[in-house]
Amino acid sequence: MSGTTLSPQIPNQCFKPSNRTRFPTLSQIEFISFRHQHHNHNLPLLCSASNPSSSSPPLVVIGSANADIYVEIDRLPREGETLAAKSGQTLAGGKGANQATCSARLSYPTHFVGQVGDDAYGKLVTEALRNGGVCIDNVTVVASMSTGHAVVMLQSNGQNSIIYIGGANLSGWPTTLPRHHLDLVALAGIVLLQREIPDPVNVQVAKAARSAGVPVILDAGGMDAPIPPELLNFVDILSPNETELGRLTGMPTESFEEITQAVVKCHKFGVKQVLVKLGDKGSALFVEGEKPIQQPAILAKTVIDTTGAGDTFTAAFAVALVEGKSRKECLRFAAAAACLCVQVKGASPSMPDRKSVLDLLNCQ
Repeated sequence: MSGTTLSPQIPNQCFKPSNRTRFPTLSQIEFISFRHQHHNHNLPLLCSASNPSSSSPPLVVIGSANADIYVEIDRLPREGETLAAKSGQTLAGGKGANQATCSARLSYPTHFVGQVGDDAYGKLVTEALRNGGVCIDNVTVVASMSTGHAVVMLQSNGQNSIIYIGGANLSGWPTTLPRHHLDLVALAGIVLLQREIPDPVNVQVAKAARSAGVPVILDAGGMDAPIPPELLNFVDILSPNETELGRLTGMPTESFEEITQAVVKCHKFGVKQVLVKLGDKGSALFVEGEKPIQQPAILAKTVIDTTGAGDTFTAAFAVALVEGKSRKECLRFAAAAACLCVQVKGASPSMPDRKSVLDLLNCQ
């Protein structure tokens, strides 16, 4: 791989975000984006203030970073039809970056490992991660690739359709991950993966985590392809939504009974725990041999944008889990975070802070 790792400007500086962290935008046609402390190789530790302390084993996200090009429309265009968008904007996104930003906004020490291109989109994404309180000393700039980006068609009801261009997320990764990436994984409290980066990268990370006794959550969102058995063998929790669950198992997932049967097939794949995101129907955690734990959705009064809600849910669940909360508490914490997420436009900018989540839970 031909690339450089981002370098710090001021060593040992800790970024402390406010409750209303501002995220950068690009305006061209205004199109919108448990054990020891990790040794800091290149960039300052950009950690969140407040509890838990920065000495906690970090949450490590290995995944994608995108510029999300938002176009607001009343409805999707029909085949052969051209529609005028009501507005456009470019915001930071990507499943990996979203989850990292969410974790940091929830005041948990968070590291992101990923790749961007040497372009304006890459600068947008890395600045958003930095401003969100995420440690980005393991983000690599790949000069020969463009930063991943996506076109998000946001309808007036808050629902979205997304077309994704992988860019540096999918190309330019080294055949063998650098030792400092794998060392960081071994020192983590928990690791989050998604399927917007190559499967061989995820396999290396999951194996390193398993060897170190670090739990791994794999978000099933991303590639529309079977998950390699070699990856599933090293995953502790698989987290699909009902559509992804149906696609992975080839089974219907319209009812809870059908979802339960599809999860049984996931257990046969070797995954002991399956965390299913069900949108406005809530969520459910299936642990092999145990009764499912169901969590109703905490419904928002107004839904502005559902982009990033699943990433928020997964990351918030992981934060609660690594903090030692019960499974039911993890689901409830994640439901509250997702509820707040859908009330703000944009993926990374919509991630809630810890105080807002706790305040919402106290009102329930």
